[in-house]
Amino acid sequence: MSVFASQWNSGSELAQQRRVAMLGRIAALRELEQRAALASQRAKPQFEKRGQLLPRERVALLLDAGRPWLPLCTLAGFMLDQDDPAKSVPGGGMLAGIGFVSGVRCMVVASDSGIEAGAIQEKGLDKMLRVQEIALQNKLPFIHLVESAGANLMRYRVEGFVMGGALFRNLARLSAAGLPVITVQHGSGTAGGAYMPGLSDVVIMVRGRSRAFLAGPPLLKAATGEIATEEELGGAEMHTSISGLGEYLAEDDRHALGLARTVVSQLSSWKTPEAVDAYKNKAIDSGVSEPRYDADELLGLMPAHHREPVDMHEVMARLVDGSELLLFKSGYGAATLCAQAHIGGHAVGLISNNGPIDVAGASKAAHFIQWMCQLGHPIIYLQNTTGYMVGKDSEQAGMIKHGSKMIQAVTNATVPQITIQCGASFGAGNYGMCGRGYAPRFLFSWPGAKTAVMGGEQAASTMRQVTEAAMARKGLPVDAEQMQKQYEQIVAMFEAQADALVTSGLLLDDGVIDPRDTRAVLSFCLQTLHEAQQRTVRPMQFGVARM
Repeated sequence: MSVFASQWNSGSELAQQRRVAMLGRIAALRELEQRAALASQRAKPQFEKRGQLLPRERVALLLDAGRPWLPLCTLAGFMLDQDDPAKSVPGGGMLAGIGFVSGVRCMVVASDSGIEAGAIQEKGLDKMLRVQEIALQNKLPFIHLVESAGANLMRYRVEGFVMGGALFRNLARLSAAGLPVITVQHGSGTAGGAYMPGLSDVVIMVRGRSRAFLAGPPLLKAATGEIATEEELGGAEMHTSISGLGEYLAEDDRHALGLARTVVSQLSSWKTPEAVDAYKNKAIDSGVSEPRYDADELLGLMPAHHREPVDMHEVMARLVDGSELLLFKSGYGAATLCAQAHIGGHAVGLISNNGPIDVAGASKAAHFIQWMCQLGHPIIYLQNTTGYMVGKDSEQAGMIKHGSKMIQAVTNATVPQITIQCGASFGAGNYGMCGRGYAPRFLFSWPGAKTAVMGGEQAASTMRQVTEAAMARKGLPVDAEQMQKQYEQIVAMFEAQADALVTSGLLLDDGVIDPRDTRAVLSFCLQTLHEAQQRTVRPMQFGVARM
C-alpha cells in the first residue's frame, strides 16, 4: 500500500464553483427530508390528545441513544404523490433504517402515521419490500412499529393489492431464516394490515390503542350484518387475553417501546461483537487511521456536469484508511480504476471510472472482481462513467464480449457488493458498475449523480438524426425550428428523469447521501456485512407460527 499523493487544489476557483453547486444539491435533499418530518409533526396535537408519541419520537425511544442510525429510502415516492416538486412529500408513508436496539443491530420500520394516518403510499410497498430484503440478506432482526390506515381505497389499484402479498411473504421468510420479527402495534391494523402482527414472532400491543381485525365494524356490518365494537373485534386486551395474537400488553407507547427493547435485549447471541476477540482481529479498532485528506474536499471534486473530468483516485483517497491505495494494473485500461484498500479497518476492493469503460478496462475489472472474490473482500463501486466505449475500433476489439465478461463477473461475484453513484451512470456502464438491477447489498447516490440510458444531448442528437433521415427518405423538407424544439424537449425529459432526487424517489437507490458522509456510511455498511458473517442463525422449515 502507498499513500495517494493528491494533485487536487481544493482552493481553486473550479473547486469552489463545484462546492457551491454540490451544497445547493445537499440543501435540496435536506429540505425534502425535512418536508416529510414537518408534515408528520403537524399531527402532534392529535397524537398528544390521544396520549401517543409521533412516529419519529417512537423510533428515537426505541433506538440506543448515541449509536449510529442509517436511514434508508428517505425520498421514496418523491413526485409520485403529485407532479409539483415543491409540494411532493417523500418517504412512502414510513420511516426505515438500520440502527441499534439494546445493543443489537436491527432493521427498524415505522408507519409514519402523522401523514394520512399511516396509509401506505405509492412506493411505500416497494420501500417495505426493499428493507425486508436488506434485513434478510444481512441477517438483521426486523422490528416494525405499526399504526396504519392500510391502503387508501380512494387510490385503490388491484396490482397494489396483489403484489402487497409479498410483504407478508417476506415476514414469513425472515422468521423461517431464523431472524426475529417483532411488531409493536401502536394503532390500527385492518384487513391485510392485521397479518403484520399475525406473521410476527412477538407482538406488543397498547391498551386502548391497538387494533387488529380482518374486517372493522363498518365492513363487518356491511358484509354480514353483525354489529361489534372495535375492542370486541380486535382490541389489545382481547388479543392478549383471548385470541392470543399479542404476547405483551403495554399501557402506552413508551411502555410498549420499553417492552420491545427488553425483548431485543434477550437476543443474547445477537449482541454486537465488539468485545469478541475474533471481531477485534478483523474489524474496527483504535488503530484505524483516518484519510489524510479532508472529506469536505469531496464537495469540490465532483463536477455538476458529466462532461467535466474528475480523477476518481482523488475520491478514493478521501474515503479509505490513511489514504492508502494498492492500485491494480494501473497502467492497463487506465480509465478504469481498481484498487485495494481498507475502510474502517475492513479490507475492500474499489472500482471506479475516469471516463468510458474500454476493452482493457472491462477485462481489468473482470479480473479484479474475481481476485476480490478469491480473497473474500467486499467490492465497492464508485460510479462515474458514460458507459462502455463505442466506435469502430472498440467494436472490432470485442467491446461487446469484454463488456459482457465484466457484467458476468459483477453478476456472479461471491462477495458482497456496495455501490455509490458519484457522478454519471449511463448506459450499460450502470450495469457493469453494479447498478440497482445487479442487486448490490447497498446502493447510495450523491446529490449530483445522474442516471440514464445516455446523456440528454446524445439522446436528442440521435433522435434528430433519425428524424432527419426519415424525412429525407420520404422526400420531405426538414423544419429546423421543429427539430430544435424536439431536441430541447428530449434533453429536458432526460435531464428530469436522470436527477438523483427523482431516481431515489423511484427507489433506484437506498438513499441520497452527503458526499462528506460517504466514509461513515460505507464503514457502517461494511460492519453490518461483517456482523452478518459472524451471526449464527437457526433457520426453520417454517416461520414461527402463532399459538
